[in-house]
Amino acid sequence: MNMNEFTAEHAKKCQQVDTIDKDLYLKYGVKRGLRDLNGQGVLTGLTNISNVVAFKQEDGQRVPCDGQLWYRGYNVEDLIRGSGDSLFGFEETAYLLLFGELPSETEMENFKEVLALSRDLPTNFVRDVIMKAPSADIMNSMTKSVLTLASYDKDATVLELDNVLRQCMMLISVFSMLAVYAYHAYNHYDKDGSMYIHRPDPSLSTAENFLRMLRPDKEFNHLEAKVLEVALILHMEHGGGNNSTFTTRVVTSSGSDTYSAIAAALCSLKGPRHGGANLMVMKMMDDIRAHVKDYKDDEEIEYYLAKILNKETFDHKGLIYGMGHAVYSVSDPRERVLKSFVERLAVQKNREEDMGLYQRIEEIAPILIAKQRKMYKGVSPNIDFYSGFVYEMLGIPMELYTPLFAIARITGWSAHRIEELVSMEKIIRPAYKSLMVEREYVPRDQR
Repeated sequence: MNMNEFTAEHAKKCQQVDTIDKDLYLKYGVKRGLRDLNGQGVLTGLTNISNVVAFKQEDGQRVPCDGQLWYRGYNVEDLIRGSGDSLFGFEETAYLLLFGELPSETEMENFKEVLALSRDLPTNFVRDVIMKAPSADIMNSMTKSVLTLASYDKDATVLELDNVLRQCMMLISVFSMLAVYAYHAYNHYDKDGSMYIHRPDPSLSTAENFLRMLRPDKEFNHLEAKVLEVALILHMEHGGGNNSTFTTRVVTSSGSDTYSAIAAALCSLKGPRHGGANLMVMKMMDDIRAHVKDYKDDEEIEYYLAKILNKETFDHKGLIYGMGHAVYSVSDPRERVLKSFVERLAVQKNREEDMGLYQRIEEIAPILIAKQRKMYKGVSPNIDFYSGFVYEMLGIPMELYTPLFAIARITGWSAHRIEELVSMEKIIRPAYKSLMVEREYVPRDQR
Protein backbone atom coordinates (compact mmCIF):
# COMPACT_ATOMS: atom_id res chain seq x y z
CA MET A 1 0.00 0.00 0.00
CA ASN A 2 1.43 3.39 -0.99
CA MET A 3 1.11 6.64 0.98
CA ASN A 4 -1.81 8.04 -1.04
CA GLU A 5 -3.84 4.84 -0.66
CA PHE A 6 -3.08 4.67 3.05
CA THR A 7 -4.03 8.29 3.76
CA ALA A 8 -7.20 8.10 1.64
CA GLU A 9 -8.38 5.10 3.62
CA HIS A 10 -7.35 6.34 7.03
CA ALA A 11 -8.65 9.88 6.60
CA LYS A 12 -12.10 8.31 6.97
CA LYS A 13 -11.04 6.95 10.35
CA CYS A 14 -9.87 10.40 11.42
CA GLN A 15 -13.19 11.87 10.32
CA GLN A 16 -15.03 9.31 12.41
CA VAL A 17 -13.01 9.40 15.63
CA ASP A 18 -12.29 13.14 15.68
CA THR A 19 -15.79 14.52 15.03
CA ILE A 20 -17.26 16.09 18.18
CA ASP A 21 -20.99 16.70 18.53
CA LYS A 22 -21.58 20.46 18.38
CA ASP A 23 -24.22 20.20 21.12
CA LEU A 24 -21.53 19.10 23.57
CA TYR A 25 -19.90 22.53 23.34
CA LEU A 26 -23.11 24.04 24.69
CA LYS A 27 -23.53 21.29 27.28
CA TYR A 28 -20.08 21.90 28.79
CA GLY A 29 -20.05 25.68 28.29
CA VAL A 30 -17.13 25.61 25.88
CA LYS A 31 -16.63 28.85 23.94
CA ARG A 32 -15.85 27.71 20.40
CA GLY A 33 -13.09 29.83 18.90
CA LEU A 34 -12.80 31.44 22.36
CA ARG A 35 -15.93 33.47 21.57
CA ASP A 36 -19.35 33.26 23.21
CA LEU A 37 -22.66 32.94 21.37
CA ASN A 38 -22.88 36.74 21.06
CA GLY A 39 -19.49 36.91 19.41
CA GLN A 40 -17.78 38.35 22.48
CA GLY A 41 -14.21 37.13 22.97
CA VAL A 42 -13.33 35.19 26.10
CA LEU A 43 -11.06 37.29 28.31
CA THR A 44 -7.65 35.58 28.30
CA GLY A 45 -5.23 38.42 29.01
CA LEU A 46 -4.54 42.08 29.66
CA THR A 47 -2.69 44.56 27.46
CA ASN A 48 -1.68 48.23 27.33
CA ILE A 49 -0.83 48.12 23.64
CA SER A 50 -4.11 48.64 21.82
CA ASN A 51 -7.88 48.58 22.08
CA VAL A 52 -10.58 47.60 19.61
CA VAL A 53 -13.97 49.24 20.29
CA ALA A 54 -17.18 48.05 18.63
CA PHE A 55 -19.79 48.63 21.37
CA LYS A 56 -20.63 51.25 23.96
CA GLN A 57 -22.72 51.16 27.15
CA GLU A 58 -26.04 53.03 27.11
CA ASP A 59 -28.40 52.73 30.09
CA GLY A 60 -26.70 49.51 31.10
CA GLN A 61 -27.09 48.03 27.62
CA ARG A 62 -24.32 47.03 25.23
CA VAL A 63 -25.04 48.95 22.02
CA PRO A 64 -23.15 48.62 18.70
CA CYS A 65 -21.28 51.76 17.65
CA ASP A 66 -18.89 52.92 14.94
CA GLY A 67 -15.68 51.00 15.41
CA GLN A 68 -12.58 52.56 16.92
CA LEU A 69 -8.97 51.37 16.97
CA TRP A 70 -6.56 52.77 19.56
CA TYR A 71 -2.77 52.38 19.72
CA ARG A 72 -1.29 53.09 23.18
CA GLY A 73 -4.19 55.44 23.95
CA TYR A 74 -4.16 57.25 20.60
CA ASN A 75 -6.94 56.91 18.04
CA VAL A 76 -5.37 55.45 14.88
CA GLU A 77 -7.27 58.02 12.80
CA ASP A 78 -5.49 60.81 14.71
CA LEU A 79 -2.12 59.13 14.18
CA ILE A 80 -2.64 58.98 10.42
CA ARG A 81 -4.03 62.51 10.27
CA GLY A 82 -1.15 63.76 12.42
CA SER A 83 1.49 62.26 10.13
CA GLY A 84 0.30 64.58 7.34
CA ASP A 85 2.29 64.25 4.12
CA SER A 86 5.23 62.61 5.87
CA LEU A 87 6.12 59.13 4.65
CA PHE A 88 7.50 58.06 8.02
CA GLY A 89 4.16 57.63 9.80
CA PHE A 90 4.76 53.88 9.92
CA GLU A 91 8.05 54.34 11.74
CA GLU A 92 6.53 56.87 14.16
CA THR A 93 3.68 54.46 14.94
CA ALA A 94 6.13 51.58 15.34
CA TYR A 95 8.01 53.61 17.97
CA LEU A 96 4.72 54.29 19.75
CA LEU A 97 3.68 50.63 19.81
CA LEU A 98 7.08 49.43 21.02
CA PHE A 99 7.81 52.12 23.61
CA GLY A 100 4.41 53.47 24.60
CA GLU A 101 5.01 57.14 23.72
CA LEU A 102 5.18 59.22 20.56
CA PRO A 103 8.82 60.05 19.80
CA SER A 104 10.42 63.47 19.98
CA GLU A 105 12.29 64.71 16.91
CA THR A 106 15.57 63.38 18.29
CA GLU A 107 14.06 60.03 19.31
CA MET A 108 12.49 59.68 15.89
CA GLU A 109 15.74 60.36 14.05
CA ASN A 110 17.62 57.86 16.24
CA PHE A 111 14.93 55.23 15.69
CA LYS A 112 14.93 55.73 11.92
CA GLU A 113 18.73 55.51 11.88
CA VAL A 114 18.78 52.24 13.81
CA LEU A 115 16.06 50.73 11.61
CA ALA A 116 18.00 51.75 8.48
CA LEU A 117 21.21 50.20 9.83
CA SER A 118 19.29 47.02 10.68
CA ARG A 119 17.81 46.79 7.16
CA ASP A 120 20.50 44.38 6.08
CA LEU A 121 20.78 40.60 5.72
CA PRO A 122 23.76 38.33 6.47
CA THR A 123 26.33 37.83 3.71
CA ASN A 124 24.99 35.59 0.92
CA PHE A 125 21.68 35.12 2.79
CA VAL A 126 19.65 36.08 -0.29
CA ARG A 127 21.52 33.58 -2.45
CA ASP A 128 21.82 30.73 0.04
CA VAL A 129 18.41 30.94 1.72
CA ILE A 130 15.86 33.02 -0.16
CA MET A 131 16.76 31.94 -3.69
CA LYS A 132 16.86 28.25 -2.82
CA ALA A 133 13.60 26.33 -3.17
CA PRO A 134 11.51 29.40 -4.13
CA SER A 135 7.76 29.10 -3.75
CA ALA A 136 4.56 30.89 -4.73
CA ASP A 137 3.77 30.78 -1.00
CA ILE A 138 5.81 33.81 0.04
CA MET A 139 4.63 33.46 3.65
CA ASN A 140 6.30 30.05 3.85
CA SER A 141 9.46 31.54 2.34
CA MET A 142 9.42 34.33 4.94
CA THR A 143 8.94 31.81 7.74
CA LYS A 144 11.90 29.80 6.48
CA SER A 145 14.01 32.95 6.35
CA VAL A 146 13.03 34.04 9.87
CA LEU A 147 13.93 30.65 11.34
CA THR A 148 17.21 30.60 9.41
CA LEU A 149 18.13 34.06 10.69
CA ALA A 150 18.27 32.50 14.16
CA SER A 151 21.29 30.51 12.97
CA TYR A 152 23.17 33.77 12.35
CA ASP A 153 22.40 35.15 15.82
CA LYS A 154 24.75 34.00 18.58
CA ASP A 155 22.25 35.28 21.15
CA ALA A 156 19.18 33.78 19.45
CA THR A 157 17.76 32.25 22.64
CA VAL A 158 18.73 35.01 25.09
CA LEU A 159 15.57 36.50 26.63
CA GLU A 160 17.11 39.63 28.14
CA LEU A 161 14.88 42.54 27.17
CA ASP A 162 17.51 44.53 25.26
CA ASN A 163 18.38 41.46 23.19
CA VAL A 164 14.74 40.68 22.37
CA LEU A 165 14.20 44.33 21.41
CA ARG A 166 17.24 44.16 19.09
CA GLN A 167 15.83 41.05 17.44
CA CYS A 168 12.38 42.55 17.04
CA MET A 169 13.67 45.78 15.52
CA MET A 170 15.88 43.84 13.13
CA LEU A 171 12.89 41.76 11.97
CA ILE A 172 10.74 44.88 11.57
CA SER A 173 13.52 46.28 9.37
CA VAL A 174 14.09 43.24 7.12
CA PHE A 175 10.56 41.89 6.67
CA SER A 176 10.07 43.90 3.45
CA MET A 177 13.31 42.49 2.08
CA LEU A 178 12.37 38.92 2.98
CA ALA A 179 9.00 39.29 1.23
CA VAL A 180 10.07 41.15 -1.92
CA TYR A 181 13.22 39.10 -2.53
CA ALA A 182 11.25 35.86 -2.06
CA TYR A 183 8.74 37.08 -4.63
CA HIS A 184 11.43 37.99 -7.17
CA ALA A 185 13.08 34.58 -6.72
CA TYR A 186 9.75 32.83 -7.30
CA ASN A 187 8.93 35.09 -10.26
CA HIS A 188 12.30 34.29 -11.85
CA TYR A 189 12.67 30.56 -11.22
CA ASP A 190 9.01 29.49 -11.40
CA LYS A 191 7.50 32.05 -13.81
CA ASP A 192 10.53 32.78 -16.02
CA GLY A 193 10.42 36.48 -15.16
CA SER A 194 13.29 38.85 -14.59
CA MET A 195 14.80 38.98 -11.12
CA TYR A 196 15.58 42.27 -9.40
CA ILE A 197 17.45 42.49 -6.12
CA HIS A 198 17.40 46.19 -5.32
CA ARG A 199 19.07 47.31 -2.14
CA PRO A 200 16.90 49.40 0.22
CA ASP A 201 17.72 53.09 0.48
CA PRO A 202 18.52 54.07 4.11
CA SER A 203 16.98 57.50 3.57
CA LEU A 204 13.58 56.06 2.60
CA SER A 205 10.67 54.85 4.72
CA THR A 206 9.36 51.28 4.95
CA ALA A 207 6.59 51.95 2.41
CA GLU A 208 8.96 53.71 -0.01
CA ASN A 209 11.55 50.95 0.21
CA PHE A 210 8.93 48.26 -0.42
CA LEU A 211 7.94 49.91 -3.71
CA ARG A 212 11.58 50.66 -4.58
CA MET A 213 12.63 47.02 -4.10
CA LEU A 214 9.58 45.60 -5.89
CA ARG A 215 9.56 47.68 -9.05
CA PRO A 216 12.07 47.12 -11.88
CA ASP A 217 12.72 50.85 -12.25
CA LYS A 218 12.61 51.54 -8.47
CA GLU A 219 10.28 54.47 -9.19
CA PHE A 220 7.11 55.51 -7.29
CA ASN A 221 5.24 58.70 -6.56
CA HIS A 222 4.31 60.31 -3.25
CA LEU A 223 0.64 59.31 -3.27
CA GLU A 224 1.48 55.68 -4.00
CA ALA A 225 3.87 55.53 -1.06
CA LYS A 226 1.45 57.40 1.22
CA VAL A 227 -1.49 55.10 0.49
CA LEU A 228 0.69 52.04 1.09
CA GLU A 229 1.96 53.56 4.34
CA VAL A 230 -1.62 54.18 5.55
CA ALA A 231 -2.53 50.57 4.76
CA LEU A 232 0.51 49.38 6.74
CA ILE A 233 -0.32 51.57 9.76
CA LEU A 234 -3.89 50.27 9.81
CA HIS A 235 -2.65 46.67 9.77
CA MET A 236 0.10 47.11 12.38
CA GLU A 237 -1.86 46.07 15.44
CA HIS A 238 -5.33 44.83 16.34
CA GLY A 239 -5.43 43.78 19.97
CA GLY A 240 -4.03 40.71 21.68
CA GLY A 241 -6.92 38.46 20.74
CA ASN A 242 -6.41 38.12 16.99
CA ASN A 243 -5.12 34.70 16.03
CA SER A 244 -1.53 35.55 15.05
CA THR A 245 -0.93 37.93 17.96
CA PHE A 246 -2.36 35.41 20.42
CA THR A 247 -0.05 32.83 18.83
CA THR A 248 2.89 35.16 19.46
CA ARG A 249 1.94 35.46 23.12
CA VAL A 250 1.33 31.71 23.53
CA VAL A 251 4.74 30.81 22.09
CA THR A 252 6.43 33.61 24.04
CA SER A 253 4.87 32.38 27.29
CA SER A 254 6.64 29.03 26.85
CA GLY A 255 10.03 30.78 27.01
CA SER A 256 10.78 30.26 23.33
CA ASP A 257 13.01 32.58 21.29
CA THR A 258 11.94 35.57 19.18
CA TYR A 259 12.50 33.85 15.85
CA SER A 260 10.29 30.91 16.79
CA ALA A 261 7.53 33.15 18.14
CA ILE A 262 7.46 35.31 14.99
CA ALA A 263 7.65 32.27 12.70
CA ALA A 264 4.62 30.82 14.50
CA ALA A 265 2.77 34.12 14.04
CA LEU A 266 3.55 34.05 10.32
CA CYS A 267 2.15 30.53 10.06
CA SER A 268 -1.03 31.70 11.77
CA LEU A 269 -1.43 34.82 9.64
CA LYS A 270 -1.16 32.97 6.34
CA GLY A 271 -4.39 31.08 7.05
CA PRO A 272 -7.27 32.14 4.75
CA ARG A 273 -9.45 32.79 7.81
CA HIS A 274 -6.96 35.39 9.01
CA GLY A 275 -4.58 37.19 6.66
CA GLY A 276 -5.72 35.92 3.29
CA ALA A 277 -9.17 37.52 3.22
CA ASN A 278 -8.32 40.29 0.74
CA LEU A 279 -7.29 37.65 -1.81
CA MET A 280 -10.82 36.27 -1.72
CA VAL A 281 -12.22 39.78 -2.14
CA MET A 282 -10.15 40.24 -5.30
CA LYS A 283 -11.24 36.88 -6.73
CA MET A 284 -14.87 37.72 -5.93
CA MET A 285 -14.57 41.14 -7.57
CA ASP A 286 -13.13 39.55 -10.73
CA ASP A 287 -16.11 37.20 -10.78
CA ILE A 288 -18.57 40.08 -10.29
CA ARG A 289 -16.97 42.08 -13.12
CA ALA A 290 -17.34 39.06 -15.38
CA HIS A 291 -21.07 38.76 -14.69
CA VAL A 292 -22.27 42.32 -14.08
CA LYS A 293 -22.47 44.33 -17.31
CA ASP A 294 -23.47 47.73 -15.94
CA TYR A 295 -21.45 48.81 -12.90
CA LYS A 296 -23.96 51.60 -12.26
CA ASP A 297 -27.04 49.34 -12.23
CA ASP A 298 -27.86 48.72 -8.56
CA GLU A 299 -30.52 46.14 -9.41
CA GLU A 300 -28.12 44.07 -11.51
CA ILE A 301 -25.46 44.23 -8.79
CA GLU A 302 -27.99 43.28 -6.10
CA TYR A 303 -29.25 40.37 -8.20
CA TYR A 304 -25.76 38.92 -8.59
CA LEU A 305 -24.77 39.49 -4.94
CA ALA A 306 -27.94 37.62 -3.94
CA LYS A 307 -26.82 34.69 -6.09
CA ILE A 308 -23.45 34.69 -4.29
CA LEU A 309 -25.22 34.71 -0.91
CA ASN A 310 -27.45 31.85 -2.02
CA LYS A 311 -24.40 29.74 -2.95
CA GLU A 312 -25.47 29.71 -6.61
CA THR A 313 -22.30 31.20 -8.04
CA PHE A 314 -18.65 32.20 -7.44
CA ASP A 315 -17.18 29.76 -4.87
CA HIS A 316 -20.58 28.49 -3.65
CA LYS A 317 -19.70 29.30 -0.03
CA GLY A 318 -22.48 31.88 0.35
CA LEU A 319 -20.11 34.63 1.47
CA ILE A 320 -19.68 38.18 0.24
CA TYR A 321 -16.03 38.61 1.10
CA GLY A 322 -14.89 41.84 2.73
CA MET A 323 -18.20 42.19 4.55
CA GLY A 324 -18.44 41.74 8.30
CA HIS A 325 -15.86 41.33 11.03
CA ALA A 326 -15.51 39.19 14.14
CA VAL A 327 -15.44 42.29 16.35
CA TYR A 328 -16.74 45.37 14.50
CA SER A 329 -20.45 45.81 13.90
CA VAL A 330 -21.52 49.27 12.65
CA SER A 331 -18.22 50.04 10.90
CA ASP A 332 -14.56 49.07 10.70
CA PRO A 333 -12.51 52.23 11.45
CA ARG A 334 -9.66 50.95 9.31
CA GLU A 335 -11.95 50.69 6.28
CA ARG A 336 -13.27 54.20 6.88
CA VAL A 337 -9.76 55.67 6.93
CA LEU A 338 -8.38 53.65 4.03
CA LYS A 339 -11.36 54.36 1.77
CA SER A 340 -10.58 58.09 1.51
CA PHE A 341 -7.04 57.30 0.33
CA VAL A 342 -8.32 54.61 -2.05
CA GLU A 343 -10.56 57.20 -3.70
CA ARG A 344 -7.59 59.51 -4.32
CA LEU A 345 -5.48 56.68 -5.73
CA ALA A 346 -8.34 55.52 -7.98
CA VAL A 347 -8.48 58.99 -9.55
CA GLN A 348 -4.71 58.99 -10.17
CA LYS A 349 -4.87 55.49 -11.72
CA ASN A 350 -8.03 56.21 -13.78
CA ARG A 351 -9.96 53.51 -11.90
CA GLU A 352 -13.02 55.59 -10.95
CA GLU A 353 -15.38 53.10 -12.61
CA ASP A 354 -14.03 50.24 -10.51
CA MET A 355 -14.18 52.44 -7.43
CA GLY A 356 -17.83 53.12 -8.16
CA LEU A 357 -18.52 49.37 -8.31
CA TYR A 358 -16.82 48.86 -4.93
CA GLN A 359 -18.88 51.68 -3.42
CA ARG A 360 -22.16 50.25 -4.71
CA ILE A 361 -21.34 46.81 -3.35
CA GLU A 362 -20.40 48.43 -0.04
CA GLU A 363 -23.90 49.95 0.14
CA ILE A 364 -25.91 46.99 -1.18
CA ALA A 365 -24.21 43.98 0.43
CA PRO A 366 -24.84 44.81 4.14
CA ILE A 367 -28.57 45.27 3.44
CA LEU A 368 -28.75 41.96 1.58
CA ILE A 369 -26.84 40.12 4.28
CA ALA A 370 -29.03 41.60 7.04
CA LYS A 371 -32.16 40.39 5.20
CA GLN A 372 -30.92 36.85 4.68
CA ARG A 373 -28.89 36.15 7.82
CA LYS A 374 -29.68 36.18 11.51
CA MET A 375 -26.98 38.54 12.78
CA TYR A 376 -26.09 39.07 16.46
CA LYS A 377 -24.56 42.37 15.41
CA GLY A 378 -24.45 44.61 12.39
CA VAL A 379 -22.43 43.92 9.27
CA SER A 380 -20.27 46.42 7.43
CA PRO A 381 -17.29 46.36 5.06
CA ASN A 382 -13.96 45.57 6.67
CA ILE A 383 -10.48 46.71 5.69
CA ASP A 384 -9.97 43.69 3.44
CA PHE A 385 -12.71 44.97 1.14
CA TYR A 386 -10.46 47.77 -0.13
CA SER A 387 -6.90 46.69 0.72
CA GLY A 388 -6.60 44.27 -2.20
CA PHE A 389 -7.86 46.98 -4.58
CA VAL A 390 -5.15 49.30 -3.25
CA TYR A 391 -2.43 46.70 -3.80
CA GLU A 392 -3.73 45.96 -7.30
CA MET A 393 -3.63 49.65 -8.26
CA LEU A 394 -0.07 49.82 -6.94
CA GLY A 395 0.90 46.93 -9.21
CA ILE A 396 1.67 44.63 -6.29
CA PRO A 397 1.31 40.93 -7.22
CA MET A 398 -1.29 38.92 -5.31
CA GLU A 399 1.43 36.66 -3.89
CA LEU A 400 2.53 39.63 -1.76
CA TYR A 401 -0.87 40.64 -0.34
CA THR A 402 -0.64 38.54 2.83
CA PRO A 403 3.11 39.20 3.24
CA LEU A 404 2.27 42.93 3.26
CA PHE A 405 -0.02 42.21 6.20
CA ALA A 406 2.93 40.55 7.93
CA ILE A 407 5.26 43.47 7.13
CA ALA A 408 2.81 45.67 9.04
CA ARG A 409 1.84 43.27 11.84
CA ILE A 410 5.40 42.31 12.82
CA THR A 411 5.43 45.53 14.88
CA GLY A 412 2.32 44.55 16.82
CA TRP A 413 3.65 41.03 17.33
CA SER A 414 6.90 42.49 18.67
CA ALA A 415 5.10 44.78 21.11
CA HIS A 416 3.00 41.89 22.42
CA ARG A 417 6.02 39.60 22.72
CA ILE A 418 7.80 42.20 24.84
CA GLU A 419 4.71 42.84 26.98
CA GLU A 420 4.31 39.09 27.53
CA LEU A 421 7.94 38.74 28.60
CA VAL A 422 7.75 41.72 30.95
CA SER A 423 4.36 41.10 32.55
CA MET A 424 3.57 37.39 32.48
CA GLU A 425 5.07 34.65 34.58
CA LYS A 426 3.02 31.63 33.52
CA ILE A 427 2.81 29.57 30.38
CA ILE A 428 -0.52 30.01 28.57
CA ARG A 429 -2.27 26.68 28.95
CA PRO A 430 -6.07 26.66 28.53
CA ALA A 431 -8.11 23.60 29.50
CA TYR A 432 -9.76 21.05 27.22
CA LYS A 433 -12.38 18.66 28.57
CA SER A 434 -11.75 15.08 27.55
CA LEU A 435 -14.66 13.09 26.08
CA MET A 436 -12.58 9.94 25.91
CA VAL A 437 -14.03 6.61 27.04
CA GLU A 438 -11.59 4.23 28.77
CA ARG A 439 -11.10 0.86 27.04
CA GLU A 440 -9.35 -2.42 27.79
CA TYR A 441 -6.29 -3.22 25.70
CA VAL A 442 -6.80 -6.12 23.27
CA PRO A 443 -3.72 -8.01 21.99
CA ARG A 444 -3.14 -7.56 18.28
CA ASP A 445 -3.70 -11.22 17.38
CA GLN A 446 -7.16 -11.03 18.97
CA ARG A 447 -8.44 -7.90 17.19
